[in-house]
Amino acid sequence: MPPLNAVALEGLALRYVERFATTRGKLADYLRRKIRERGWEGEPADVAALAERFAEKGYVDDRGFAEMKAASLARRGYGERRISAALHAAHVGADDAAEVVEQARDGAHEQAMAFARRKRIGPFARQPADENQRRKQLAAMMRAGHSFALSSQIVRSCVTGDGNDD
Repeated sequence: MPPLNAVALEGLALRYVERFATTRGKLADYLRRKIRERGWEGEPADVAALAERFAEKGYVDDRGFAEMKAASLARRGYGERRISAALHAAHVGADDAAEVVEQARDGAHEQAMAFARRKRIGPFARQPADENQRRKQLAAMMRAGHSFALSSQIVRSCVTGDGNDD
């Protein structure tokens, strides 16, 4: 393939943003990778300026991406830490991520219960878990971004399953 130039780079950027919801940082990373792979011809490329121009035109929206990504992860039961890490990995700035992470913090219990339901942990388990299973369930809850206190509370709240309610 021939080396990229300014026109080809902009074409690549347009195709990328029409196919994927993205951030300025992810778009810039993608363009830098393409330049490394194919080479560059002409004046040095300013991928950050191109990504910024796309944001000004509305092709890239870091705040909208953050809201969409956080809502998707929250529906799947992931917690604040996991959501925050995903936004950081997507190069969402602190200003754009702050309110979204705060919303995740406010919905922590609902998200943890959704994760527990999906993974059949705690009150959603089919049968009581032994100590080893509880440790594994606690680890899964924490990897999903939930706090230790909330995770252990949910893991310990398992159904006894013996039919005795005394």
